[in-house]
This record gives sequence, C-alpha cells and structure tokens, in this order.
Amino acid sequence: MVILTLNCGSSSAKYQVYDWTKKDVLCVGVVERIGQSYSTIEQKSQGKEVYEDKFSSPTHKEAISLILKMLTDEKYGCIKSLDEIGSVGHRVLHGGELFKKSTLVTDEVVAQLKTLIPLGPLHMPANIMGIEVARSLMPNVPQAIVMDTAWHQTMSEEAYMYAVPYEWYEKYNVRRYGFHGTSHLYCAKRAAVLLGKENKDTNVIILHIGNGASACAVKNGICIDTSMGLTPLEGLVMGTRTGDMDPAIVPYMANNLGVTASEMDTLMNKKSGLIGLCGMSDRRDVHKAAENGDKKAALAIKMEAHRIRKYVGAYAALLGRVDAIVFTAGVGEMGEHIRKESLKGLENFGIIIDEKKNDLSHCRNAETCISSDDSKVKIFVIPTDEELVMTEDAYALMNGTYDVHTNFHYEFENPDYVNKARARGLKENLKKLPELERIIAVPPKKSSCSVAGC
Repeated sequence: MVILTLNCGSSSAKYQVYDWTKKDVLCVGVVERIGQSYSTIEQKSQGKEVYEDKFSSPTHKEAISLILKMLTDEKYGCIKSLDEIGSVGHRVLHGGELFKKSTLVTDEVVAQLKTLIPLGPLHMPANIMGIEVARSLMPNVPQAIVMDTAWHQTMSEEAYMYAVPYEWYEKYNVRRYGFHGTSHLYCAKRAAVLLGKENKDTNVIILHIGNGASACAVKNGICIDTSMGLTPLEGLVMGTRTGDMDPAIVPYMANNLGVTASEMDTLMNKKSGLIGLCGMSDRRDVHKAAENGDKKAALAIKMEAHRIRKYVGAYAALLGRVDAIVFTAGVGEMGEHIRKESLKGLENFGIIIDEKKNDLSHCRNAETCISSDDSKVKIFVIPTDEELVMTEDAYALMNGTYDVHTNFHYEFENPDYVNKARARGLKENLKKLPELERIIAVPPKKSSCSVAGC
C-alpha cells in the first residue's frame, strides 16, 4: 500500500508517493504554471527516467488527473494501479481555531475550510480545490488534511493574542496562528531524538529559513511562540516579505503612493524583504552580489541575520534553557553564510558555531551538528520532511490510530529511523566529500550527544 501526498498551491501541485510497507519514497513530482498558457510537469520515480512535459491545465483538475495517470505509467510511473493508494494527505495552509490537528476529510470539513478562506485568500482556494478534485477522482480513498497552523495551537493566550481591540479576535479571528508548522513539528521531534531526550524534556529554537522564513520556540516538546502571525507576513526578514515592521508604515505609504490596502498587501508580500532591499530574493545571488561590493546586498544580509539573532535571544529568554538550535528549509539547510552571521555574538548564551563544521554542512541528505565542542547549546542542521509528517498522519487517520501530536508517536521519532531515499543520496555525497561524515549527527547511546565531531 502507498500513501499519496498533495500540496496544491495557487498555480502548482507538488506530490509524493510513499510505500508504507517498504518505508521508502517511490516517486516525487511537481506540476507548475497551472491556469497559465501552458503547464509543466516533472516526475521522478525511483529507478526510472525523469518525465518532463508541457500540457494544458486550466485548473487543478487537469493537473491532478495527469498526476494520477503518470503514477501508473509503465515507463515513468511507480505503481501498477491507483487501487494501491491507501490514503491521500493534503497540505492546508490555514486551520484557524477549527482544526488543532490533522483530520479526515468529509463534506462538513470541506465546508469548514471554506469559512477560513479570508484568513488565507491566496492559498486556501487552491488547497480546497485540490482536495475536492482528489475526492472526485478517487471517491473511495480516504483523504486527510494536514494544517500548517496546527502545531502552533499549543501557544498560550499571551503569546497568540495581539494588543488590539478584543472584539477583533471575537468577530474577525485576529490572532497569531503561525505557519510552517509541519516542518517545525518534524524538526522538533528529530532534535529530541538527536539529543537523546524525551520530547517533554526538550527545549529547542527552530529556524525555518527558506524564501519564507519563521522561528519557533519549543518548550517541553510543544510550541510556545512563533514569529509568523495572522498571516505569513510577520516575523523574520524573508525573500519577498517584510517581516516585522511598524504597522503605521502601511497607511503612511498608502497615502504617499496613492495605492489601496490590497495593493499595499501585495507590496509587502511580493516586493519587500530581500528583493525590496537589493532587488534579489535568492540568497545565493544576494551573497555573491555582497562579495562583489553591492552595499544594498550586504545590508540585506546583515538585516536578515540581525532579525534572526534578535528572535534567538528573545526565545532563549522565554525558554530559560536552550538544548539546541535547529536550522532547516532550503536556506537553513544549505546557507552556511546566513547560519554563521545569524549566530555571531551569541557566545554568552552558550551558542558557539564551529566555522569549519558549518562550512562542511551543505547537504540535504544528512542531519549534521555544527556547534563547537565547547558550545553548551547544540546547533543542528536538520533537513525538513513535511511530506513524511503528512504521510504518517494520513496513514494513522486511515487506520484510526492518529491523535494530536502531543499524544502521537511518529515512526521518525525512533532512534533507529532511516530515511532510505536520503541514505542513498548521502552515500553519493560521501563519495565526493568524505569529510562530511565527521559532522553527521546520530542519536546518543547514553546521555551525551554522540556525533562525529559534536
């Protein structure tokens, strides 16, 4: 039996097929440019050639129909029949206060999700369309939804409320929700494994740094605060988003520019952050430009690092004791420069990065430890795996064994857990860079961190 996961964005659909029996990824793929003049698909099944093509996909229905067709394709597919699909897991941006954990899809659940569209007008319609299309094409297959916000539902009122008129919360649901929750969940639980601790005894700060970026404070295994808010706009400096700023800037600049509230929203979400500061959002381009003397690019790097450092310090104060800091997501996993700059000057907090280890950690197939030997706080780089969380949730919901994450044990929490796809990739990485092996983090045998070089 296999589990299919779908992540439907406004103009894309990412998917993965996981063999539950073999505990291995069979296929990954993505459809892009949905609703445009033409769409593209790229699919890679284990042991087979990459399939790439252009086709017409006015809506997600055509995209998902092609995905299901290609999964069973003799040359490029990974399964013989759609009957092998035991469950489908869908990523959903916003669960509001209605959904505190993953759940099976019913007509009532879909109706409830539609009431949350105002909280995520860009992503929620696509999320819901993907669910409805998948249900229509596979009516007898259980479907599950996994919310980006659910992990953060353990925050206390003082953490999630804003100091605005209380009726805004009562009438319009204005509060902090947080995002990237599936990633934070995975990394928090993997960090506990690498520390040799129970979740309930683990305090970590997670830095999910991609084009979108968020920080999360995890105390005794649960989220107590996070940087994103009502929407993903708040918090860290991001590729195209402002992060934290004075709210009065919005009416001030709307008046100066003569634009509407909606246009200001677009400017803050799509034209700000790094791209607003220096014209580039890809950290590789920004770093290269800074090295070549671009002062705006250099400023952008300093601002991003300053904001991350500020959150690390604030969350350290909230936690009282920090066991580990975790970097994850595209930039967090591959950006040694931003990791170094972000943690600079935190030695008094017991946070000391080893620059040589940090430079070696440039691999998405291994969990690594980049803290110095005398650092009181471990610094891990953990490649996130949101699809695996979705897969496990969907499987457990199908079998009636699922519960809220504080009561549920994931298979990747086992000390002997191995991601087979990444293990294959790591084998190739080590051929090219044998030194990488000395910073690979492994669960301790006793009470101390057992890491080659940690």
